[in-house]
Amino acid sequence: MATVNNNFAKAEMLIRKPVSEVFQAFINPEITSKFWFTKGSEKLEEGKSAEWTWEMYGFSLTIFTKVIEEDKRIVIEWGNSGEETIVEWIFNALDEKETFVSITNYNFKGDADTILSEVRNSTEGFTLVLAGAKAFLEHNLQLNLVLDRFPKGLS
Repeated sequence: MATVNNNFAKAEMLIRKPVSEVFQAFINPEITSKFWFTKGSEKLEEGKSAEWTWEMYGFSLTIFTKVIEEDKRIVIEWGNSGEETIVEWIFNALDEKETFVSITNYNFKGDADTILSEVRNSTEGFTLVLAGAKAFLEHNLQLNLVLDRFPKGLS
């Protein structure tokens, strides 16, 4: 990870499933769409772009996969042009049935208030993603955490 200061967001969670199953949940949109975005254009592949869509918000984002290390690490770049950040997943197999996932988002740009806001939003967002992944992978429950974060009718 290329962070040189505290301008990064981090979320971590133990998921009681084998590392290969947890890793696949983050590169295969058929699985990821059960707990994060609603649609992914394709499975993540190193050196290729994919589009992720959150239909409930009418929002899509193109991501570029920089690194795929099977069952160990994923690194993507995402964000608006000129404002891209890096997201890195580290998968640590604790044993054959437990995986510790660490997600770090870094390379934020802007003044101190902008960076602080982005770090806060990213930390919250990836915490919800990990909690959703845990519920889905361990208990086959779709908690709709990302959907319910910004319900219609709230200002």
